[in-house]
Amino acid sequence: MGRNYDNGKKEKKEKKRRRKAILAVKLGLDAKKKPCYFTREGMTHVDYKDVELLKRYITDRGAIVPSRTTGTKIRMQSKLAKAIKNARFMALLPYCPEKYV
Repeated sequence: MGRNYDNGKKEKKEKKRRRKAILAVKLGLDAKKKPCYFTREGMTHVDYKDVELLKRYITDRGAIVPSRTTGTKIRMQSKLAKAIKNARFMALLPYCPEKYV
């Protein structure tokens, strides 16, 4: 049996988590997950030719927006990234906007 050297860190973390949850309820800050656009629309794959859809997931500087911001699920985020990269390669989307070139 190994020794436990955490010195009560797990208990402190649990107390802190409980306090945050209670405070969030008191202030009315419920954690709402953003719905995934692709699952809501019933899409199973992302088409690289749908440029208008892909533009929604790119910043003004040309970076791909992370899933924590858009609410996209992990599997769809990877398909989205592949589609964006494919569209860039096919010259449907720019790698970076013209004003930064």
